Amino acid sequence: MRQRFQKGFQTALEFAVLGLTTSLALVVILGVVFRKFGAALVWYDELASILLAWLTFYGAALAALHRAHIGFPKLVDGLEPSIRRPLVLVGEAFVLAFFLVTAWAGWRVFGILGGETLVSLPWVPQRLAQSVVPIGALLFIVAELLTLPEVLAGPASDGSDEDGSDDHASTPGTVGQGSESGADPGDGESPEPGGAS
Repeated sequence: MRQRFQKGFQTALEFAVLGLTTSLALVVILGVVFRKFGAALVWYDELASILLAWLTFYGAALAALHRAHIGFPKLVDGLEPSIRRPLVLVGEAFVLAFFLVTAWAGWRVFGILGGETLVSLPWVPQRLAQSVVPIGALLFIVAELLTLPEVLAGPASDGSDEDGSDDHASTPGTVGQGSESGADPGDGESPEPGGAS
């Protein structure tokens, strides 16, 4: 059930990021074209800034779901499980605490804004524009929690080899050899690329 929810969550985030990217590109192109013809759009700068902020928050949540943020995964994965798991939990606690504070602060700002509207688009409430902060922070938290079990399980559980064999444990220079290359893995010789030696 968690995998199905994660897949649906990923799809929703991908559509949101795609829609925001497309919208931002269209707004920027419109702004450039209208400015070129001497009829600058008054709402261009404000709307583009808001779309960029939305794209940043939703994109960050999508990146968190793929564990694509800057980190040291090879270093952490190379540690013993007794050291790696507590280290991962401490790191996750800091990340979750930061985004909980961000969501709380965003919600407080959301309440303070009241009936304020955008300057260039007075029919758009500021609350709508600023809602991305608490929503984006909560989406990031959900993404982190969804992927936490795989991170805690470690690199052996990444599902890259479904039959359970570990081809990555072979010695350097022997990966990809065997029945495909025609060489006997036990004879100690590896075939030269490009034919006979």
